[in-house]
Amino acid sequence: MSGDNKNPVKAGEARISLTAFIFEWVNAFMTAIVVVVLMLTFVFRQVTVSGPSMNDTLSDKDRLIITNFMYTPQYKDIVVISHGQNYKDPIIKRVIATAGQKLSINFNTGDVSVDGVVLEEDYIKGTTGLVSDPLEIPEVIPEGYVFVMGDNRENSKDSRSTDIGLIPVKNIIGKVVLRIYPVSQFGSV
Repeated sequence: MSGDNKNPVKAGEARISLTAFIFEWVNAFMTAIVVVVLMLTFVFRQVTVSGPSMNDTLSDKDRLIITNFMYTPQYKDIVVISHGQNYKDPIIKRVIATAGQKLSINFNTGDVSVDGVVLEEDYIKGTTGLVSDPLEIPEVIPEGYVFVMGDNRENSKDSRSTDIGLIPVKNIIGKVVLRIYPVSQFGSV
C-alpha cells in the first residue's frame, strides 16, 4: 500500500512542478516584453530615412534606431530633428557645430571650419556650396543651438538655409545609433 501512496504524490508534485515551470516562463516572457516596450518608448525609437540629403551615409527608406537617453549633441553625430522654423516633418542631419563654437564656411572652396580648423569630412557627397535661401550664419553658435548639414551637400536643405536655420537642442529627438534595414547594412552608423 505504501507504493500506491507514493505514485499520487509524485504525480501531484510533477503537475505542480510543470505548472510552476510554465508560470516562470510566462512571467519571464511578459517581463521581457514590458522591458522592451519601455526601452522602445523611453530610450530607443525607430525612424525611417526620407529623401537623399544624407546620401551616401544613409539612403532613402533606411530604418534606424535612435536614442536621446542622457544625450548631448557632439560634432559628427547624426541626429533626428523633430521640427524647425518652416518644416513639419522630422529630418535627419549631421551635427557640424555646437553652442559656443566658431563656424565658417568658404563657399568658394567648400571648406567648413570649426574653431579655426578645417573639418576633414570624408563622409560628404558633393561640395558644400551656397544654398538658394541662405541663412546669415552667426560667427559663434548661440547657447542651446546646433548647426547641422546633410552629407549630400549639393542636395540638402539644412542649417545653411533660412527654412531650417540653427536647430534648438530641444528639437533633437535623438542620435542615430544603429541601422537595422536594409539587413545587408545592419550595424552602427
